[in-house]
Amino acid sequence: MRYSPISRFRGTLLGAFLGESLATGDIQSQSYLDLERMAVLGTESLIALGRLDLDDWIARQQQESLHLAATDDISIKIILATLPVALFFHENPIKLRQNLLDVLKIWEDDPIVRDGTLAVGYAIALALTEKLNPLTLIPQTISFIGETPTLIPKNLLRVQNLLEQGAGLSRAQAEFAREEKLSNTIAMAFYYFLSTLEDFRLAVLRATYNGNSKVQDATPLSLQATGAITGALSGAYNGIGSIPVNWQVLLLQRNSPTWGLTSFSQMLELTDALVAVWSGVYNIALNPRELTEEGCEVALLSVYSAPRVIRSR
Repeated sequence: MRYSPISRFRGTLLGAFLGESLATGDIQSQSYLDLERMAVLGTESLIALGRLDLDDWIARQQQESLHLAATDDISIKIILATLPVALFFHENPIKLRQNLLDVLKIWEDDPIVRDGTLAVGYAIALALTEKLNPLTLIPQTISFIGETPTLIPKNLLRVQNLLEQGAGLSRAQAEFAREEKLSNTIAMAFYYFLSTLEDFRLAVLRATYNGNSKVQDATPLSLQATGAITGALSGAYNGIGSIPVNWQVLLLQRNSPTWGLTSFSQMLELTDALVAVWSGVYNIALNPRELTEEGCEVALLSVYSAPRVIRSR
């Protein structure tokens, strides 16, 4: 195994956060903040139940009075809220597709957001299972999406052609400059990722740089969405070790609220907990009566198993 699952899980979520943070603009709209918090609540729900439960996810959102209308630039960022689901079900393509489609029912039905979610989720799944081949990723992703009226499959094929021709960044940006906004974001994120496959830093910096005249008209939310998706894809493929140490240190030192959490360290702890539940770690502290005898104390330990051995799902 090239990288451990925990390295790839951390790389995915940290990559998304860094890609979002490095984009130009400081977006603090209520819808934007609510969306970040929804991703955290979804992760907490998966950790608590060991499965996807829409009722629990919705109840957690209602408890914190979160609401998100899937409109304009915010629509594409719904994909970020589904990242925990993509991570949790990455090893089973059938469950991955079904659960991604299920979680999207929380929001308004948007075919472009649906196809984008499937595309990003499937690419992350291939990376985590070490089956991602840059030469076949796009055809496989289009097949996973299935028949659709959206432009995403067509745009992904255009990205494939650009990569095969060795097209540079300026040409790729010009190619999609006048395209419909949401599908353009997905296509460019795949281009940034695949054109700098082994270099997380370069992929994210290219995705978040707004100095090129072809992308100056992009809204800050659109840029942050492109950066976040690129970061998630590259982080899943290259693991957390590919993320510059100075970037990670700055986040840890800043110790400021992150995605609705009290600190960046708490975000890493939440990611580790998600990996633990996915991999089959049994937390005795949650069910002490099952393994204790009268008059005995519970030792502070966890039991590990191979995937699919003792996991509840």
